[in-house]
Amino acid sequence: MLTALGAGLSVLCAERIVQVLDITLGNRNSFGVVLELLAYWMPHYIGLAAPVALYLGLLFGFNKMSKDSELDAFLAAGVGLGRLTRPVCMISVVLAVNAALMFGWIQPYSLYAYRATVYTLANVDVFYLAEEGVFMQTGKRTFILDKLERRDNSFQRIFMYDDNGKKGSETITALNGRLVDDPANARPVLRLDDGHRMEMKSKDATASTTLLEAPVVGDFKSADVALGELSKEVYRPRGRNERELTLTELYTQLQSEDLSDSRKRKMESQFHIRLALVALVLILPFLALPYAIGSRRGNRAYRFAVALILLVAFHEVLQQGHLITRVSGTSVWWTIWTPFSLFAAFAFWRFYVTCYTLPRPWLEPLMEDIADIVKAAWRKIRPLPAPGSL
Repeated sequence: MLTALGAGLSVLCAERIVQVLDITLGNRNSFGVVLELLAYWMPHYIGLAAPVALYLGLLFGFNKMSKDSELDAFLAAGVGLGRLTRPVCMISVVLAVNAALMFGWIQPYSLYAYRATVYTLANVDVFYLAEEGVFMQTGKRTFILDKLERRDNSFQRIFMYDDNGKKGSETITALNGRLVDDPANARPVLRLDDGHRMEMKSKDATASTTLLEAPVVGDFKSADVALGELSKEVYRPRGRNERELTLTELYTQLQSEDLSDSRKRKMESQFHIRLALVALVLILPFLALPYAIGSRRGNRAYRFAVALILLVAFHEVLQQGHLITRVSGTSVWWTIWTPFSLFAAFAFWRFYVTCYTLPRPWLEPLMEDIADIVKAAWRKIRPLPAPGSL
């Protein structure tokens, strides 16, 4: 299970790291930011990978016990499959509690932290994403840098234009400068050296003359300029998106009568899909055990394929039901809990048949016949050895 969990997290993180690198490219502390953004996604990935890892662990573990005749020894000693499943069920309960914490409380906060960090990178740390000879926009200020050195955050020749609306505009040029750390300012601060400043005031609409006021021009040896706009709230409050609400917050808001229909549909589908994913962990042992055990001489590979296809297909059915409720408002009892009940009934039925009856392997002979046909066809189309190679 731990091996499958590690492999699953590696695959999921590899997909996410491409997007994270695209966001943080050029940041002076890009490695730390990449780790931070990946850490925010870990609760989501663990919530997805842990149940699958348990499922694969059960398939491989019980299959090995079956192949090595350990199950035969247990059965001969009077220990049935139902009793062997008890410790596995305890593990599934622990993982279900972990899934409830991940889906219900940790994921909403980590998702909001991820979005807030991305927003900060895109709006506050715009200097770190700047490129040489490219105009950048931050708030009402436009600037372009030349010969940017990221090792010491210095640059040469900068042009800045600040549109102040009705107050006019301000243009600043400087020969060189650098980014400085100012603990008192949350925005990036550029320290400009050997610069020139020109301020143009807009014409008063009530003035009788059409002439503009003379611009205010001046030179400076050194000046600090802050980039971006800083508001009291760096990012919007958490909870405007239903995925950022915890289970308790979703339940509390669903009781409110002030919700619009579309908002209520989204929150209701989000609340029930989380509960269904948590409950799914509890039935995984009963689904995995029947497909892990097979005849010693038979082909077992197809059983693993069928087991994985069932789990993936059911997860897709849940996601589609969640989407249907979100869009059309169909009751979650039809779109989510009816498929879940059918799937759970199928898992318990398969478990009962495997543990307490002598099932007739109707699928195994069919798969063996298909394998024989494939082998015969391969022997016919296989290229003959070259003359003299025998």
